[in-house]
Amino acid sequence: MNGFIQWLEKYIVPVAAKIGAQKHLVALRDAFIGTMPATMAGSIAVMINAIIRDLPPQFIGPSYVGGEIPVISQIITVNGYVWNGTLAIAGIIFAFSWGYNLAKAYGVNDLAGGIVSLSASIMGITFAFSSSITDIGTLPSDVVDAINQTTAQSGWSATADTLNAGAWGWLPLNNLDANFFFTAMIMGFVSVVIFSKLMLRDITIKMPDSVPPAVSKAFAAIIPATVALYVAAIFYWVFSLMVPDLTFLQWIQKTIALPLLGLSQGYFAVILVTLFVQIFWFFGIHGPNVLAPILEGVFGVAQLRNVNLFQEGGVENVIENGYKWVRGSFDAFAWFGGSGGTIVLIIAILWFSKRADYKAVGKLSLGPGIFNINEPIMFGLPIVLNALMLIPFILAPVVSVSIGYWATYFGWVNPVSQQVVWVTPPFLLSFLATGGDWRAPIVTLVCVVVTFFIWAPFVIAANKVKPTDAE
Repeated sequence: MNGFIQWLEKYIVPVAAKIGAQKHLVALRDAFIGTMPATMAGSIAVMINAIIRDLPPQFIGPSYVGGEIPVISQIITVNGYVWNGTLAIAGIIFAFSWGYNLAKAYGVNDLAGGIVSLSASIMGITFAFSSSITDIGTLPSDVVDAINQTTAQSGWSATADTLNAGAWGWLPLNNLDANFFFTAMIMGFVSVVIFSKLMLRDITIKMPDSVPPAVSKAFAAIIPATVALYVAAIFYWVFSLMVPDLTFLQWIQKTIALPLLGLSQGYFAVILVTLFVQIFWFFGIHGPNVLAPILEGVFGVAQLRNVNLFQEGGVENVIENGYKWVRGSFDAFAWFGGSGGTIVLIIAILWFSKRADYKAVGKLSLGPGIFNINEPIMFGLPIVLNALMLIPFILAPVVSVSIGYWATYFGWVNPVSQQVVWVTPPFLLSFLATGGDWRAPIVTLVCVVVTFFIWAPFVIAANKVKPTDAE
């Protein structure tokens, strides 16, 4: 065991420490965290609609139609507005947050950085809409004339057997949600790095000292921002010549985003992420923060896709067209009490431990643990660098993730389709996260029981270790 720990300390810890301190990855992590006020508000709206519109028919039957009940229908409408301004445009929100945090990491004008990132990302989206309808029979000539007279305003035109719709200024909504993340990551990064480098080299417009600071800062950002945005524009132009049939966003979705999201659904990819989260935590490095680019950038995107699918067509739409394993799946089925299922460790300590130090830490950690805050037990017991706790700390979440993954894969429980705040207590979290699936808390209970039997022998074994020799 000591040899294994020394190997980890030599080869894994330095890499983890560098990853945790790398400013671009830190900025990316903070960018995702920065979107939380909007994404959580949107998730609450979707969750409320799930409770009042989608959940009751599972118990009452098809006779319940929430949209036809006056008060309920109005609440659903209000929640729809919240969704429109949050999850429906989550990509735009992220693009600004990404640029803001990246510019902040470089120590330059962060507000301008957010604007540059948003502008560079969105300029490549198609602004045109066109469609043709041919199966309409034969239109009367007066109808055709009436439609064509308003073409300049409406975008509609017609022939005797065809309706054509074409307009400029339409931004497809599915280009602005979580599908926008990968484009924003790439274009936002390039544009803000160019902007930041020019700012740091002081290639700016300098205003007299008498000019208010806000005005001076805005003018200083003009040249760097203009150069960065023109670089992005030239890239989009060259790309359109090379790939005329796809926008850059569509190409990213086809060649990068979908393969990555598809890869994330594999069992071994999920287990690999779980392992690294636990290993980093064992050395006192916040695993989910270090792996935020993967957890949020891949699994988080998949979760937003599920949330939107649920909003559009309920749980059946998620099952048919969504992802099986997303960011919230880890919280629902493995990270109860925090990474490692540590609320179960606390229960095992209070039940089996004969050590006064363990019991004291367990009692102090119980309250936070119920809300998935596990720093007291991680650093108070401690689990960090505690050789005795290494095996269960890694094994328990791997087993729990496996149970949750295969239960979801085989359809024994609905996929996670709601973004529930991570401090929600276990069982309630999995119930809400799956859109009110009563089977989800049962799967969580199975994971908890199995985790308990993994932790218990090591807690009992710790009784034989003197506190002075334990760590």
